[in-house]
Amino acid sequence: MEIAILIPCLNEELTIERVVNGFKKELPNSTVYVYDNNSNDDTFKIASEANAVVKKEFKKGKANVILRMFNEIEADIYVMIDGDDTYPIEAIHSMIALLKEQNADMIIGDRISNGAYKNQNKRKFHNFGNSLIKTLINSFFKTNISDVLSGYRVFSRRFVKNYASSIKGFELETDLTLFCLNYDLKIDQFPINYKDRPPNSKSKLNTFNDGFKVITLFLNLYRLYKPLQFFSTISLCFAIFGLGLGYFPIREYIVKPDHYITKVPTAILAVSLIIMALLLFCCGLILDNLSKYDKRNFKQILLNSK
Repeated sequence: MEIAILIPCLNEELTIERVVNGFKKELPNSTVYVYDNNSNDDTFKIASEANAVVKKEFKKGKANVILRMFNEIEADIYVMIDGDDTYPIEAIHSMIALLKEQNADMIIGDRISNGAYKNQNKRKFHNFGNSLIKTLINSFFKTNISDVLSGYRVFSRRFVKNYASSIKGFELETDLTLFCLNYDLKIDQFPINYKDRPPNSKSKLNTFNDGFKVITLFLNLYRLYKPLQFFSTISLCFAIFGLGLGYFPIREYIVKPDHYITKVPTAILAVSLIIMALLLFCCGLILDNLSKYDKRNFKQILLNSK
């Protein structure tokens, strides 16, 4: 069984050699691929000297790198890991075993449930951001994933060769997770230890900028994957606001002996809001049917790809 180790990198000269050598020790029959995303240090050179398969990806963004790797690399099992030496390479045996045992499509290296990330992470707001995204995904998609943003994952071949996305950057992990959940692909988790970056190794993640992108991506994918829920929620808000405004002209019509309404603009706005609510609900129904049709087609593709 062929195993491919996928390591997207940007300026990881301090740690890339340890990561490559670690996998060569743990999985000597695997192939280690390092795709350098425009590093301005010696990442490319060091990875090459460590006997990894090294290529350049000039389109900026982690997602661009991984999508190219998924497209170009052929294997039976794929391992995705960051090149910053924060994840335990020795856990890979258990993660691959779990993938096979559960016949899963994705195994997530879970840093959260055992408290490892909270204890090791020294960057402000990262724990809060992880908790927020986890809560949103678990609430809206009725699941129980502990670590939705982990960069250490193992994939089946059928997942890798059928995954499609248009994202570019650090939203990748969120997109991978939601893709699995939407198409009912099997996800499992394996608790791992996590250590913070070594001294002088800088994270490429911008807490607020990338955090905003992740939340925006979640909302867009929620709209795409669960359109009836998304548009029904907005429709309900419009309807409540419209009915609230409509109360005043209706009351005026009932109370006044001549039934003369002076709050005409309010009445027009109320009716407009109710119409918008109905239109949004209808949009949700139509898009929900299209989403179900898309799921059926995707499942048929998966059956044919076995």
